[in-house]
Amino acid sequence: MGQRAKGETMYRIFATIALLTMAQVAPNPHLPAPTYDTAAPTLPKNLKHAVLILSKTNGWRHIEHIPHSNMVLADIAANLGHASYTTENAAIFNDEQLRHFSVIILNSASGDFLTEAQRSAFARFVARGGGVVALHAAGDNSHKAPWYTGTIIGTKFIGHPGGEDQFQSAQVIVDQPRHPVMAGVTMPWAPVDEWYSFDANPKMQGMAILARIDEASYHPGAKLTMGSHPVIWTNPATKGRVVYSALGHLPESYDDPNYRRILTNAIHWAGKFGR
Repeated sequence: MGQRAKGETMYRIFATIALLTMAQVAPNPHLPAPTYDTAAPTLPKNLKHAVLILSKTNGWRHIEHIPHSNMVLADIAANLGHASYTTENAAIFNDEQLRHFSVIILNSASGDFLTEAQRSAFARFVARGGGVVALHAAGDNSHKAPWYTGTIIGTKFIGHPGGEDQFQSAQVIVDQPRHPVMAGVTMPWAPVDEWYSFDANPKMQGMAILARIDEASYHPGAKLTMGSHPVIWTNPATKGRVVYSALGHLPESYDDPNYRRILTNAIHWAGKFGR
């Protein structure tokens, strides 16, 4: 082999190594490096009884739905006659700024995204009557802080179907059709989603189950079967109204008339808008 051929061969080898190295270190947009915010944002003037939409992710980032769902949630707030503020800056969790909001939406916020001081401010917000609407990954197992898991989730996420079964249609069963969050939902309803399973029914921790999914209507797999399988619930033990919904992996979910109705109801109820 001539010197030129050897040189070209070595070049290809080094180029291949470089590409493999870049592939190994390329950041995964679903797994951003965890960060903790320390400088609070500047809020718009005259913000009162508003809706805070937070999609901070120190865990898995749902890049597929967050941009669209943030817009849908802001539109819902506007239709309810309330201003909204969308941010990924968790330093907004301080007593002074949280007083501008009636309800916080945790839009697939994941990981332990709050510092201890910020989490304490969040706890005080709920204790004085502030509402919380937590969606999808806001209830996954990336959350470790005891106050958060006990107040917002009440159980532990253990997984969802994968592969070809990741997204399936499943029949939703409404257990409390008279609850304000479930008002106006048209049945039967079998949306397509990524169905979360949990290690125990959150009812055992005092949560009030509003809706569940019929496991006979989809394929959870033996390890993810729960029997009674809650999907939307509230925490009646808090002064602030707390709602969790495991639905919402796909962007299309937020355009589903039933789910948009549930989100509208949840924000209205948790925010005590109109009482």
